[in-house]
Amino acid sequence: MPTVLHLDDDLLVVDKPAGLLSVPARGADRQDCLAARIQALHADALIVHRLDAPTSGLVLFARGLEMLRRMSLAFEQRTVGKQYVAVVHGHLALDEGEIDLPLGEDAANRPRQIVDHLHGRRALTRYRVLARMGEGAEACTRVALKPVTGRAHQLRVHLLALGHPILGDPLYAPPASVAHFVRMHLHATHIAFIHPRTRVPLQFESPVPF
Repeated sequence: MPTVLHLDDDLLVVDKPAGLLSVPARGADRQDCLAARIQALHADALIVHRLDAPTSGLVLFARGLEMLRRMSLAFEQRTVGKQYVAVVHGHLALDEGEIDLPLGEDAANRPRQIVDHLHGRRALTRYRVLARMGEGAEACTRVALKPVTGRAHQLRVHLLALGHPILGDPLYAPPASVAHFVRMHLHATHIAFIHPRTRVPLQFESPVPF
């Protein structure tokens, strides 16, 4: 069972393991997911946002439709602070920066997303280098990521667009990377928000497992 970091009458904050779907997918063999596991314990828990199955880390649940509405609005208004940590192939050239590239669906290769300057929706990611490691083919960078928008696969495609795919990314990294690493190196490590009922600021951390 995923670890519950916070539980009250209105909200849950849960640490999702890598490889687990956030919500059910098509097919009888893809019904096991974070939402189902949490709802088995708390029937009124409704997932507020999702992480891709290969991504681990913090996910927020609301208890009941009113709390879901309030927290969904907080996400829309960008008053929820989220931070991720990734390890990517190669050394990022700049110590920090922004990736402002519109994203859209790759209709011929679903569920992949692509940079689409014609039809894509605006997507903005801020990044900061934490460490550069290795040399040559072994070079990689540990990077903190703050998504300003919340597009599908945003962090994964933005880093790929810089020429630095995430280690072990099953959709966007080279096949050798996927074969070598047992998981994708992307983790939702921090979330901060104002509690919708008490108005108390809350923040939660999950240690990076790689």
